[in-house]
Amino acid sequence: MIIYVDADACPTKSIIAEEASVFRLRAIFVCSFANHFLLRDEWTETVVVDKSYQSVDMFITNRVKPGDLVITDDYGLACMVLGRKCLAISSRGKEYTNDNIDYLLSTRHRQQKERSAGKRSKGPKPFTPLEKEAFRQTLKKCLQLKEGDC
Repeated sequence: MIIYVDADACPTKSIIAEEASVFRLRAIFVCSFANHFLLRDEWTETVVVDKSYQSVDMFITNRVKPGDLVITDDYGLACMVLGRKCLAISSRGKEYTNDNIDYLLSTRHRQQKERSAGKRSKGPKPFTPLEKEAFRQTLKKCLQLKEGDC
C-alpha cells in the first residue's frame, strides 16, 4: 500500500507523515508548484506538479494501484480512485465509499449551481483537535486493513 495525499490544502500532513512512519508505509504528498512544501522523512516524498487545472488529481489517478490509500477533500478525485479499487478518505476522516460517492458528487453539483446563481455559502469550519484525532483514527483503521473498504 502506498498513501497518496492531495496535499495542496491538506491540514493533516504531519499526522499522515507520522502514521506512515509508524506503519512503515510510503506516503507521497502531491502538490502544485504554487503550494509546494517539504517533508523530510524516510517514508515520505513530496512531488510538485505544475499548477494547471487538475494536475494533482491526474498525477495521483495515473499512479495509484488497487489497495492504495488516497487522502483528498476532492470528491471527483475520490470517485476516480474508488473506481481503481483504492481506499479514499478526507482530511477530516470521512470515508469515501461506492455507497456514498454518488450522493456527495450530486450535492457538490447542486451547491455549485447555487453559487453560480448568486447564493452565498460558508467555507469549511476551522479544524478542531477533535477532528484531527478522528482523522488519525480513521487513517489508522485504513492502514491496519491495508485492503478492502475502510
